[in-house]
Amino acid sequence: MATITLNPARSKGTIDKNIYGHFSEHLGRCVYQGLFVGKDSPIPNCNGMRADVVEALKRIQVPVLRWPGGCFADEYHWEDGIGPLEGRKRMVNTNWGDVVEDNSFGTHEFLELCRQLGCEPYINANVGSGTVREMAEWVEYLNSDGDSSVVRRRRANGRQDSWGVKYWGVGNESWGCGGNMRPEYYADEFRRYATFCRKYGENRLFKIACGPNADDYSWTATLMERAGRFMDALTLHYYTLCGDDWEHKGSATRFTPEEFYKTLVRALRMEELVSRHGAIMDRYDPQRRVGLIVDEWGAWYDVEPGTNPGFLYQQNTMRDALIAALTLNIFNRHCDRVVMANLAQTVNVLQAVILTEGERMTLTPTYHVFDLYREHQGAREVDCFVECDSTGLGDWRLDQLSASASQSADGLITVTVANLSASACADVALRGVQAEEVAGRVLSAPMDAFNDFDQQRVAPALLDARVENGCVDLQLPPCSVAALRIRPGRA
Repeated sequence: MATITLNPARSKGTIDKNIYGHFSEHLGRCVYQGLFVGKDSPIPNCNGMRADVVEALKRIQVPVLRWPGGCFADEYHWEDGIGPLEGRKRMVNTNWGDVVEDNSFGTHEFLELCRQLGCEPYINANVGSGTVREMAEWVEYLNSDGDSSVVRRRRANGRQDSWGVKYWGVGNESWGCGGNMRPEYYADEFRRYATFCRKYGENRLFKIACGPNADDYSWTATLMERAGRFMDALTLHYYTLCGDDWEHKGSATRFTPEEFYKTLVRALRMEELVSRHGAIMDRYDPQRRVGLIVDEWGAWYDVEPGTNPGFLYQQNTMRDALIAALTLNIFNRHCDRVVMANLAQTVNVLQAVILTEGERMTLTPTYHVFDLYREHQGAREVDCFVECDSTGLGDWRLDQLSASASQSADGLITVTVANLSASACADVALRGVQAEEVAGRVLSAPMDAFNDFDQQRVAPALLDARVENGCVDLQLPPCSVAALRIRPGRA
């Protein structure tokens, strides 16, 4: 029997709700047709935002949403996306599919979406093809209540008061599509741009520097050494591939058991990346003032056959639910350094939580993981020690269970646990707390099961967990993710 031992006396602090954030880029059908359909669409909407998608995202309590990119961010000029629709500039999105971008979804629309979701906006601004002045004036447009020409322009466009946008990304993937910069050069550029991103009134920016791609540890060291005192957070990007290179990333739905385990082992690499980048940050920032933001993560496969390769549309299986579960468990356990994460991407792109097709919508297995995990948001992390067998095939082996735990202000303890075996059940004993009551839900399906617009194969169900003499015992089916809510008894 596997054992999960909880120690509520030990904690790394509060699990920032923003760890459960999302990412929406002008890419494929994420924004257009996914989040935004326009006010004149026959699809039910509120101010152009697709009503069914908004309601689904509200249910999982999306805390923060990143926009407009991604690679698109460093070609995006914010002034093209404000004012009357007929006057907005048209461009060709050369990063993603060579389709026309009409800028009908711009600053005001994005912030209206965030208002409807009740989430914080995280804007990633243009360093690659932009200017310091352009970025500084965007901050002023968003956050100032003065009487400048920039603010008068905002008011003429229908917004009297400032929005008070807090989270501000200075460039994206500056080591790649954002300019192919060296870390020394970008560090100086970050310092320059950040200097002119002003505080207006009480609207203080949380300035986010472009961090490393996966295991580029020298980038982290250089940025922390040269620009650490000017930033509030540093980003990290890491995608999970099934295939062996970016040209052959593997199928989203057709894979062998060995490929299943191979993908999970590669997802588990996030533990190493967060730990090693965090250790480098500790050298320059022992007080951990600078947060780590994993603002692009998730599975990346070959696109679905017959779809535009630049749209990055892929299906989402139970394998992806397990990737999400073990990744979020890692972030929870590293909440003393990880302050935000943004799954790539929200709708219709990569490891999306929602897929749409015309008027139809479906929730992916990954969506249900975010639903199971939402009680962790803002809760106090609880030390969680797992003893279990390994699982896997050949060279691709890992622990059968992945878990994390937290305690909310009302005293309830949430434990989330994934059984990463494709074929074996897991008998689990929860120890360390004297349980009085327990309730749970579980998401379970074959490794390649997915939801489409005609059939829902993957959805949560009640989990049979028992309390005997204060201990919790349960059995997890193969390929499953569970969330338990435990009410501790009085000592």
